[in-house]
Amino acid sequence: MSTTSSTVDRAFEAALYAESDAALDTGASLLAADPSADTELARRGREFVATAWRRGWQPADVVRIVRRELDDPHVPLVSRLILDENRQPPTPRWAAQLDELRTADDGLPRTDRFSYATAVLELYRLLLRLPAIEPLDRPDGDRADVHRPGGGAPRQESRMLTRIRGLLAKAEATGFPEEAEALSAKAQELMARHSIDEALLAARTGDPNTPGACRIGVDSPYETAKAVLLDAVAGANRCQAVWNESLGFSTVVGFEPDLEAVELLYTSLLVQATTAMTKAEAAQRAGGRKRTKTFRQSFLAAYAHRTGDRLAAVAREQAAAEEQRDQRDQRDEPDLLPVLAARDVAVSEQVTRLFPETVTTRVRGVSDAAGWREGAAAADRAQVRARPPLNS
Repeated sequence: MSTTSSTVDRAFEAALYAESDAALDTGASLLAADPSADTELARRGREFVATAWRRGWQPADVVRIVRRELDDPHVPLVSRLILDENRQPPTPRWAAQLDELRTADDGLPRTDRFSYATAVLELYRLLLRLPAIEPLDRPDGDRADVHRPGGGAPRQESRMLTRIRGLLAKAEATGFPEEAEALSAKAQELMARHSIDEALLAARTGDPNTPGACRIGVDSPYETAKAVLLDAVAGANRCQAVWNESLGFSTVVGFEPDLEAVELLYTSLLVQATTAMTKAEAAQRAGGRKRTKTFRQSFLAAYAHRTGDRLAAVAREQAAAEEQRDQRDQRDEPDLLPVLAARDVAVSEQVTRLFPETVTTRVRGVSDAAGWREGAAAADRAQVRARPPLNS
């Protein structure tokens, strides 16, 4: 055994299988005193990352869990390991995650050797203990790209998605809640139309593409309400979401255009909901209110509930309008409703395959009537047709 391997082995034996700070200090001291061990230490880190891939994790998942469980200095460490390890041709979604890491890569933080070794050992200890999760797609050829069978280069973003991004960016930037809600509703209408066009195109060309999946972070605080909002956005866009509360993400299953729509809209609505909640909370505080946590939880729960109803209504109306248009035009196209029904069945079957056992959960902590009313009102501002009030 070489001296460098011996140093790394002794450091790992001291630090990776113990929780105490004393154990970390012992391992870090060994590594800090032997600069020749750095190359072997990095190689072992790449092995830990490769093991995470075999356990079903993807680059964005690993970065997310590191950011959730450790501190900011650990993020560039794991990002560098991921970029150095990934030398195989990646799948399209995997490639996008790596591109995002490259864009954000500012290099490793400058620090003393002991602090650096401590951070590395903390990171490796987390990677070592990552559980196995549902495999979605992998860059190693073990499994076909579930988003686009056969892999290949990712498609260029369509003009429709570019337009949707623009609408959502305006919704996030405006200082007028009514305008933000109207822009989001328009974005959902375009998403529904885009989904229908893609479904008809696939049916007409006999495209064998199957549903894929992606993971979207659902961070604390108020993660239950956020998971409900994501579930609502997924359902409105012909997808299904399965929440992993302990690991802080939801897996969304659907066809690729719909997955793109869900990621875009959920991220935007979360920004809008937070902005609306902050304004409503400030008004409540001005009136002498102090119960911030219960207000926020109830606000977000009501916002998610009402937004889900609104988005689903927009999607149904768009599908009905497209069906009527097809009937009027009498084009040589597949019937829309059977095509959409078949895609819904395919999504459900994929969910069952990935998650043979799931349980439902209730929204917890919804005990604040004012928060519920304000959240429902924030989600309702864009309504142009009369709707029954959302009872608290």
